[in-house]
Amino acid sequence: MSNNFLSIDLDYILSQTVSIWNELRNKRIFITGGTGFLGTWILESFVWSNRKLKLNSEAVVLTRDIANFLKKCPHLANDRSLKFYEGNILNFKYPQGNFSHIIHAATDSNYAKVSSWKMLETIIQGTKYTLEFAKHCRVKKFLFVSSGAMYGRQPEVDLIDENNLSLLDSSGLMPSYSIGKFIAEYMCKLYGREHEFEIKIARCFAFFGPYLPLDLHFAIGNFIQNRLNNEPIQIKGNGHAIRSYLYIADLCIWLWTILFQGKNLTAYNVGSDEKYSICEIANLIAKSIEPYVEVKIDNNKKSSIADDNYIPNINLAKEHLNLEPHINFNKALNMTIDWFRHQSYLNEVVI
Repeated sequence: MSNNFLSIDLDYILSQTVSIWNELRNKRIFITGGTGFLGTWILESFVWSNRKLKLNSEAVVLTRDIANFLKKCPHLANDRSLKFYEGNILNFKYPQGNFSHIIHAATDSNYAKVSSWKMLETIIQGTKYTLEFAKHCRVKKFLFVSSGAMYGRQPEVDLIDENNLSLLDSSGLMPSYSIGKFIAEYMCKLYGREHEFEIKIARCFAFFGPYLPLDLHFAIGNFIQNRLNNEPIQIKGNGHAIRSYLYIADLCIWLWTILFQGKNLTAYNVGSDEKYSICEIANLIAKSIEPYVEVKIDNNKKSSIADDNYIPNINLAKEHLNLEPHINFNKALNMTIDWFRHQSYLNEVVI
């Protein structure tokens, strides 16, 4: 690794999953979406566990831009247990050999930069193509990384459970993303039934931690960037929206556990049920480093986070898999900000 700053998180992930990794011993796993925020952590935790437990496993990672990932994470790009395979999720040439497991996490959730048609095509056709590959390579277990957005707009503070699909509609902020994930989940279940490989579905809500993009549409990333730049934190909207955030290390534990031990043809909400308003989150971040910065609320009624809520009911994951968030928001926030400050220090030293 470029530094050992993540070793605490990676050791923590391994300590919580050490008993389930043997399933990958001497096996190959295929991963799509392995170079984004979530995917990078999947690779970090795979490489760490593979090395520590001497699993002799290999991950083949589909990516559209190997060179860019090499710059971002050279310690991963040069790891012998990872093989990067350049291609498009819609039509990649099948890599040779069999794979025991597949994690399909490839989707661009940045609705501001991707057309509705392109997003819908990528989610639906990309999932179908990956499922065909799973059938071709005789996969045993397939994890589809879905999203809590597939439920549609969540206007109430009540936690939303896996059976509540009544909110899905085509008039929300990102209907192509929501409907695409809904259809992709249905396709996964069809393929699982017809071709006899296990399908696990992780409906991911909001999460954060090291590697989080700070300049995209994630409110918490924008707030952290403001704080690191010693700028006032800008809330787009009234700050009343309710959110919960799962720390990225906990997310990795959940995803690997769902892949290996989740029930077949079952969707699990993945996230935290620790609620905060956007205004509360902004103020916690503003006060995370001294001197404190100001929080400004613009009360833009057209803002995407004006009054909606996004909190999962995670009872199913607790009951089936004994999963729950272990790192609370305040601790996770401090760890995330410390990592970004450390990265800034390293960059200054290089310069």
